[in-house]
Amino acid sequence: MTQQPVTTQWIDITSDDGQTYKGYLALPPAGKGPGIVLIQEIFGVNRHIRAVAEQYAMDGYVVLAPDVFWRQEPGVELTYEGADMDKARSLVGEIDFAEAIKDLAMTTSALRQRPECEGDVAAVGYCMGGILAYLAAVRAGVDRAASFYPGGIAKHLDKAGELKVPVQFHFGGNDSHITDEQVEQVRQAFGDRNDVEINVYDAAEHGFNCWARGSYQRHAAALSHGRVLQFLER
Repeated sequence: MTQQPVTTQWIDITSDDGQTYKGYLALPPAGKGPGIVLIQEIFGVNRHIRAVAEQYAMDGYVVLAPDVFWRQEPGVELTYEGADMDKARSLVGEIDFAEAIKDLAMTTSALRQRPECEGDVAAVGYCMGGILAYLAAVRAGVDRAASFYPGGIAKHLDKAGELKVPVQFHFGGNDSHITDEQVEQVRQAFGDRNDVEINVYDAAEHGFNCWARGSYQRHAAALSHGRVLQFLER
């Protein structure tokens, strides 16, 4: 029997109010390593997010991707067009971000307690998950965070003063969901911080890291992934 380099499973995570929700756990070839809480887009822990979890596991990390929408619809898994897109937008419109951050804090704690997890725990998130990764850095107990194309980030910059850990942002320069003005607001909010890094990929659109979307841009995806790995090991 051929041994797989990355092993995966769904595990149960206990919420702060005693309920349970699922998380997709990906273990690296070595079986142990630093932790990453991987935070989904608005499409659930779908095939792409699971592949990203496995990608970071191949890089040596113990990755846990929680089902952020479990309180609304456990196990939702969506594509990027038509009725699925409409449903995704509906789900993100209903989410309670304060409650989601509590769930991410419990996810972080659950990951730290696993015997495979050694060292720091970071948050890495995309789109909605990009906002939640930043908020996790503020309030969910992670050691650092990487935030990809966080639409609506400007609404949460009032919490910038609470941030005590490093954060790395990744924006598409051709993102129709996040304006240049909003990116500049992020720059200004953290202008006096040398532990907050802002990267802009000129030709990239929203969702540039997702190979399942038409907006995928392999150069930006590869460059940003490399930057995240450097950031995590810094």
